[in-house]
Amino acid sequence: MHRKLLLCLAISAALVACKQESPTVAATAPAPVSTHAFTSAITAPDFGELVKQLASDEFEGRAPGSNGEELTVNYIRDQMQRIGLQPGNGDSWFQDVPMTETTADPDTVLKIQRNGAAEELKFGTDMVIGTRTGQPEIRIDNSEMVFVGYGVDAPEQDWNDYEGQDWKGKTVVMFVNDPGFHTSDAQLFDGKRMTYYGRWTYKFEEAARKGAAAALIVHDTAGASYGWDVVKNSWGGAQYDLPAAEDKEPRLQAQGWLSAEAARRLFAEAGLDLDKAYTDANKRGFKPQPLQAGLSLDLKSTIAEKNSRNVVGVLPGGKRADEAVLYMAHWDHLGKHEGQEGDNIYNGAVDNATGVAGILEIADAMAHQATPPERSVVFLAVTLEESGLLGSQYYVNHPSFPLDKIAGVINIDAMSVSGRTRDMTVTGFGSSQLEDILKPLADGQKRTLRAETSVQSGFYFRSDHFNFAKAGVPALYAGGGEDLREGGIDAGRRAAEAYGKERYHGPKDEYDPLTWKLDGTVEDLELLYGVGKQLASGDAWPNWYEGNPFKAPRDAMMKAARGHSTGE
Repeated sequence: MHRKLLLCLAISAALVACKQESPTVAATAPAPVSTHAFTSAITAPDFGELVKQLASDEFEGRAPGSNGEELTVNYIRDQMQRIGLQPGNGDSWFQDVPMTETTADPDTVLKIQRNGAAEELKFGTDMVIGTRTGQPEIRIDNSEMVFVGYGVDAPEQDWNDYEGQDWKGKTVVMFVNDPGFHTSDAQLFDGKRMTYYGRWTYKFEEAARKGAAAALIVHDTAGASYGWDVVKNSWGGAQYDLPAAEDKEPRLQAQGWLSAEAARRLFAEAGLDLDKAYTDANKRGFKPQPLQAGLSLDLKSTIAEKNSRNVVGVLPGGKRADEAVLYMAHWDHLGKHEGQEGDNIYNGAVDNATGVAGILEIADAMAHQATPPERSVVFLAVTLEESGLLGSQYYVNHPSFPLDKIAGVINIDAMSVSGRTRDMTVTGFGSSQLEDILKPLADGQKRTLRAETSVQSGFYFRSDHFNFAKAGVPALYAGGGEDLREGGIDAGRRAAEAYGKERYHGPKDEYDPLTWKLDGTVEDLELLYGVGKQLASGDAWPNWYEGNPFKAPRDAMMKAARGHSTGE
């Protein structure tokens, strides 16, 4: 007990609050028992044991608000205690994250009305739909449907798909990804690299800001970077949001996706050709096109106000405990899909039991290194990543260390288990000076740093570091590589493609000790450990590179806190 008190006193200048948390509810089923003897080194057996437990069927896919959450957060806490960390949210290991759980009736249909007739689109087959309003019933009656291209309003790009109309009460239909993507026009936006304007989250946010009643995104596998099954699986079952008090942005009455086949019918019945629409929407000066139809919807949802939890552990710094380096990974996945035939547990072994195991392995190594870190090191396992990065958003709103006291964030999400590589992927390559710390360490392993191959997929905006980046805190998201030492680039790409097609967000993402090659995973963790060790042992304040949009908020933050900017 005295160690918790000493910790709270030591870092009281840095903590936003040493607040009491609600006690952990006892799990309704016991966690699997492990007899594994852990070491303090980063090893494949230790890493594999952690993943095996987190991705076990007993954890039921780690859905927020479920018995699987109870098992998961308690297991992570127990591992942090074993390692020798201290509670990182005041005197608690947990940070309560309020959430609104919304489960849409899977029998919901969308009615597309035209010339007195109506076509019904079925949930899961033709469309998926939901609401973020927290209301148990949403009724939309004959809302005018308009095609708005990519649904982008980007003044700095001189691009506004919404220009010239009042959008109140209308339903907007749009494409995923950025203008220029589907026509391979390198002169539009960032060429092949997706910007935040290309993400589905932005598109719904912007439609709500314009006053639309509903928004539908046309799915295509290349533009979304995943197939329709991923959309159906991700939007089926319970969906989560932060309460409105934590997120002041306007919300649509309903939002969802159209399958490519349903969209093609919708456009054809309006006298439009979907293929031509992809061309027209990529031309500067595109004008919204009426779809000559109305959308009607009676969406019934089960609403429940719940809490999920981030798990926070800290290794107190020896000299500057009020400053921090933060490692993070999300623990949540898609849970158990009741009623689904066959294997209905979405174990999430790669995504993201590997990330949680990774930060625990690094924590163990750092807690037992010969020279303790000078700065405190936070190990944060966040919830609700799969629901829109909500757990990390909540932590950024309520950090255990002020953001201007966090020297850098290292995010681990979906580690490679394909073996050793000659390279390492830095998602968002060329973003921050954290890469200057990583590069010589990678050189030591005779590896090169490179950007992600599928820059069109927008991975930079799809993991929890993004909330820190938006707030200005330098964040590194790196791991794996595709140039396998056994098999080369072709083998690496085939492995990545197989995971994306066969296991990502599906029940086959399971721990497989027979096929996983963890020697490369260990090398990745050693590099990421090295970045945090160097940053925690020194007094450097890395910044974003010049020209990066997140540099301005970081400079303003640091100037307000200390009277100067960083990285200069």
